[in-house]
Amino acid sequence: MLFWLICAILTLGVAGILAAPMMRTPSANVENPDVAVYKAQLSEIARDLERGVLPADEAERARAEVARRLLAASKAEPPAYKTNKTNPLLTYGIVALMGLMAFGVYWNLGAPGYDDLPLDARLAASKEMRANRPSQAELEAGAPVAPPVDAPQEYLDAIAKLRVIAPARPDDPEAWSRLAFHEAELRNFAAAARAQEHLIGILADAATTEDQQRLVDLQVAAANGLISPEAEKTIRQILGKDEQNIAARYYLGALYNQTDRPDFAYRLWRDIAENGDPQNFHVASARSQIEDAAFRAGIDYTLPEVRGPSAADIENAQDMSQADRDAMIGGMVAGLSERLANEGGPPSDWARLITAYGVLGDQDAARGIWVEAQEVFGANAAAMEVLRNAAEQAGILE
Repeated sequence: MLFWLICAILTLGVAGILAAPMMRTPSANVENPDVAVYKAQLSEIARDLERGVLPADEAERARAEVARRLLAASKAEPPAYKTNKTNPLLTYGIVALMGLMAFGVYWNLGAPGYDDLPLDARLAASKEMRANRPSQAELEAGAPVAPPVDAPQEYLDAIAKLRVIAPARPDDPEAWSRLAFHEAELRNFAAAARAQEHLIGILADAATTEDQQRLVDLQVAAANGLISPEAEKTIRQILGKDEQNIAARYYLGALYNQTDRPDFAYRLWRDIAENGDPQNFHVASARSQIEDAAFRAGIDYTLPEVRGPSAADIENAQDMSQADRDAMIGGMVAGLSERLANEGGPPSDWARLITAYGVLGDQDAARGIWVEAQEVFGANAAAMEVLRNAAEQAGILE
């Protein structure tokens, strides 16, 4: 109630200040302005006579004429002046309209009745939210059922047999790897995640970062995009081995974004969003959310545009004639190469240039860009992953 009372007082105060000039009656000038003119002329005649620039007889005649005009002006009525006072009803109406507009805007854009939320309270609430998240099983139970996949009956029968074979071979990594893959193909993400988790248990220390990354992908898909405590544990294990891992950084950022810490999400996502390959699922996901996270964190941020020939451009070029394809890609490559030489650019642009040279069959140029890119981004693991993939695609790596 105190909040609304303060708002009402402030609104009425501002409206009163703005309405005061409309209520004020201008002071009318009751003296004829010609009187002041003639008085000034009499003073000027006296000064000229004193300086000797005006003969006495002329001064007397001029004084008599001005005095006559002054007497006539003094007797004349002064011109009428309009007061222009605003109608009080109009003034009150404007004040009321301003108040209604102010409260209407707040009602739509503000949070009426919302309690104060200091920064410390928000941070504590975010921490509690992360600590009390539902488990993976609870999230899977609440996730919507994925639509069935239209697959041949023979394929479905084969997967049904695999579901029987894999549990009968608890130490067979091949069976569990196949089961995880095909369950994911059928969109049975929860079952795929359990199979992948079993596979990692079989592999133990031999499990790779890619195996763990696939587990997180499946856990998040099964939980409808939410990051469970179990998924977070795997994410932090991946980051313990490779702190620049793109997938793990994306998912950790997603966790913070889901628990009201968009500032952490922005910090985790910015490097991969700007320097990662936009064709990568995790990079594309970070790029689609980072501006909103920055806005909620109070950061003025605009995601840089992706420039240069994209993977779609290069794929479309495959359907052209050799001459047209070379001409199109050649023009794109020339512009991108010139810009990188003069202005530099993110790793994704360097990767496009390497890939484009590979499509054109210019292996030497692709290799030269690859070498130069290593000198520029050698210390950035995320950037080097993007560049290495481009170099492999261009066929310049052994």
